[in-house]
Amino acid sequence: MQGGMRAWEGGVAEGVPGAGTAYFTAAGKPEEVIALAWILEEGSRRFYSELPSLVADEETKRLFSGLTTAEEHHKASLVNLYKTYTGEEPGPDFPGSIVQTEASGDIMEGGMRVSEALKWLKGKNSETIFELAMALETNAYDLYIKMSRQLKDARPREVFDRLSKEEKKHLELLAALFERKV
Repeated sequence: MQGGMRAWEGGVAEGVPGAGTAYFTAAGKPEEVIALAWILEEGSRRFYSELPSLVADEETKRLFSGLTTAEEHHKASLVNLYKTYTGEEPGPDFPGSIVQTEASGDIMEGGMRVSEALKWLKGKNSETIFELAMALETNAYDLYIKMSRQLKDARPREVFDRLSKEEKKHLELLAALFERKV
């Protein structure tokens, strides 16, 4: 990010345009959007759960562990939204019973494959790890804002508004620690 500008202060996420939203364009029903968001949250949870092993600093390890937990909370929010919206408990094969993606379990917010990101990060320094995590959070923030604007029903829109605010907080936490450590 140039000149210290934060994405939420007018900056833009860079990379493959619309990578994250590509997974949502195929979804027509709100329950499909919810299921796809759950898949992305699970991928991000997996990604953050691996990052502590790539850094030496204890404060950074704690931050990544905390982000792992936050992604779990996001998934729980999406399951609750699914139950509220459909009036049903998600089945044992949720979200696969609702949507199928070629990268299910390996795709995260930002549209990146977890396996590719982790492979790419092997041997990289903390600065690079932070930069990728911040880029992914920026993309997630952008994605959830877009999703909120596209949904007509207030209930899912509220969840995506809340998720976008939480992604913004993640980005702020990452940026603050990045500025102190790097």
